[in-house]
Amino acid sequence: MYRLLELYQQEYNPLEPLVCMDEKSKQLLEDSRQPIKAKPGKLEKYDYEYRRKGTSNIFLAVAPKGGVRIVKVTDTRTKEDFAYFIEDLVDKHFRKAKYIQLVLDNLNTHFEKSLIETFGKRKATRLLKKIKFIYTPKHGSWLNMAEIEINIMDRQCTGGRIESKEILISNVMIWSKERNDRQCHIEWKFTRQDADKKLSKHYVA
Repeated sequence: MYRLLELYQQEYNPLEPLVCMDEKSKQLLEDSRQPIKAKPGKLEKYDYEYRRKGTSNIFLAVAPKGGVRIVKVTDTRTKEDFAYFIEDLVDKHFRKAKYIQLVLDNLNTHFEKSLIETFGKRKATRLLKKIKFIYTPKHGSWLNMAEIEINIMDRQCTGGRIESKEILISNVMIWSKERNDRQCHIEWKFTRQDADKKLSKHYVA
């Protein structure tokens, strides 16, 4: 926890960017009846019934002080999906960086082994040289700023019914581009001093 809180106090360095990532499952739902569109003085109306159309997974990475977020929609969240998302970060989105300081939780796919099994040792080694994994403490995923960005995405973009993967992709790409164009940052205010004040009774010597 202390390591993360100290990193969050540092200025953004594009050569060593601090990037937080997480993922979220999204259930796809189709309206069983056509919604009634909004009219002047009246809100749009939806029927409570719907049809399930499967699920998709949303990977999200955000550089909180860089004003950059990257989203990718996949059918699943397997080791391979994670490995290809890491490849995108290294070779496409942060290709000029010396290395990426990547904050993530301890999900069983979030480890070097996923890249080795997907790409083989040679390619995995090249990618891993550009990544420094920084794990949140057990039961401490709230320390990952990607959760803040995902909550914003839910409120502004993905919280309602979405009936297909194609619409989901379109929506999150439009949303992320708009926030990137505005260079929206996350201001983290919880400090080491706050942690000691609120949590010290739980510390184990």
